[in-house]
Amino acid sequence: MQFLEKIFQSINSQILPSACIACERYQQHSLCAHCLQSLNINSLLNYECCYQCGIALNALELKEQRCAQCNLRPPYFDETYCLDRYEGILQHAIHQLKYHKRLAYAHGLANTWNRLFPKQLQNIRASYLLPVPLSTQKLAARGFNQSWEIARRIHCNSGIRKLPNALKRHHHNHQQAGGKLAARYRAIAGMFYLDNHFIAALRGQSIIIFDDVMTSGATLNEIARVLKDNGASHITNWVLLRTAKLLHV
Repeated sequence: MQFLEKIFQSINSQILPSACIACERYQQHSLCAHCLQSLNINSLLNYECCYQCGIALNALELKEQRCAQCNLRPPYFDETYCLDRYEGILQHAIHQLKYHKRLAYAHGLANTWNRLFPKQLQNIRASYLLPVPLSTQKLAARGFNQSWEIARRIHCNSGIRKLPNALKRHHHNHQQAGGKLAARYRAIAGMFYLDNHFIAALRGQSIIIFDDVMTSGATLNEIARVLKDNGASHITNWVLLRTAKLLHV
């Protein structure tokens, strides 16, 4: 199926016009040359970031390469790599994918990731890649998991197995977007669990978690806690867009 999908996408790129996922101008590729250049220059990958949570560091934090918040309250995950800021030029594409169900943007976002994400990170040593899951109810309402739709198209080491169904999420009616950090941590506690069929396979393994947007880190921290409680050895976050952190109140 992936082979046929690649052929179809290759043909489309040659004979059909496309719209840039950032500026929406029509041209051949999913990201136009101008927007690609802008991301090459301004993406979060070009900045000194906390190795653990991926947030841009201030001058006082550069020596340790770790932000004050991770020093104060170390998360369960071990490292985080983010492509760009949430406020950057890819925000529109994420909104089109998540809220307007335009699945073509998943291909464009994945293609952008593949073009910009450093090759040495694509070849990172890990056993599995898991997308952040949606609850069954949310998945039914949206029709797809946006994190998986991007993750399934991104390039990574051939030894890394992608598992879209290993991680599960309970449903709750509260919206997590917005709010303070402590409230988000409380709201997400106990929301994730592992499918019993995968627990043994994940034990002792290095695992990548892929998410489309990272805000406070509460979701990824809870996932890392569950994985490490079940024996995972190392957790790396791959995140498309990163927002500024919330306050500790």
